[in-house]
Amino acid sequence: MHLEAEEEYRVWRIEPPIGGREQRRDGVTNDNIVYTTSFRVERERQVAMASVASSTTLISSSASVLSATKSSLLPSPSLSFLPTLSSPSPSASLRFARPSPLTSIRSTSRRSFAVKAQTDDLPLVGNKAPDFEAEAVFDQEFIKVKLSEYIGKKYVILFFYPLDFTFVCPTEITAFSDRYAEFEKLNTEVLGVSVDSVFSHLAWVQTDRKSGGLGDLNYPLISDVTKSISKSFGVLIHDQGIALRGLFIIDKEGVIQHSTINNLGIGRSVDETMRTLQALQYIQENPDEVCPAGWKPGEKSMKPDPKLSKEYFSAI
Repeated sequence: MHLEAEEEYRVWRIEPPIGGREQRRDGVTNDNIVYTTSFRVERERQVAMASVASSTTLISSSASVLSATKSSLLPSPSLSFLPTLSSPSPSASLRFARPSPLTSIRSTSRRSFAVKAQTDDLPLVGNKAPDFEAEAVFDQEFIKVKLSEYIGKKYVILFFYPLDFTFVCPTEITAFSDRYAEFEKLNTEVLGVSVDSVFSHLAWVQTDRKSGGLGDLNYPLISDVTKSISKSFGVLIHDQGIALRGLFIIDKEGVIQHSTINNLGIGRSVDETMRTLQALQYIQENPDEVCPAGWKPGEKSMKPDPKLSKEYFSAI
């Protein structure tokens, strides 16, 4: 009704009938029609504004009651709930601050953004490997392993597997152990990690290979019972509490230079791990060269230059 009256008002004001003060059959002039229509529009506007004011008062009253109720139910200000970023620095961590009842709904999107904006979202390759210290089993004894102790001394092959006493896992673990001497020649340590305890690792090592066990291994099996190592390397399946088949090659400076992650049912290749390690060591020794697909020691490398690279392409 209000819109129709307003439209009628506009029509009369902008395009009056020819003849100006035309007399209608009922004796009302055009000026009176305009005045009457304008009065109707103004009256409807006042009614609408009064309705909005009444609704606002009601909402404000309800919000006050809700605020008082929530205040009585919420814990003391020392507790907090809303995650916010404390600092944009790389070491920034999430802090929690209590929201006011009136802003908690509006801040939902900000909370989601803050939770996602963590340093874990940075790519691992090209960055320092997360350091850790944990218990491990080696030579049927319990030892301590600290990743940063290898910095400046050795390359590290760090691989995660889901669980002890499973099926694909022993084939990978024993394959790396059988080739350990080759990795040793490349000044490289091999470390296996799962979420099992050191007691489970020990029992598995003491089980014969023909019975699904591992037998003696040439490198340590690390226990990640807290799942903190798996989480820091981005391989933890949170709802299952186990790790994907992640493998990382870490250079002597402690920087991750290669990573690969397989799903649970797909075993990894020791040959490909060895080839990638050799390619990494080659380009670090020859920084003005790069290794093409499938490169192996003794094969031709490539110069990363538009002109010089033609030497490689013309030879293949």
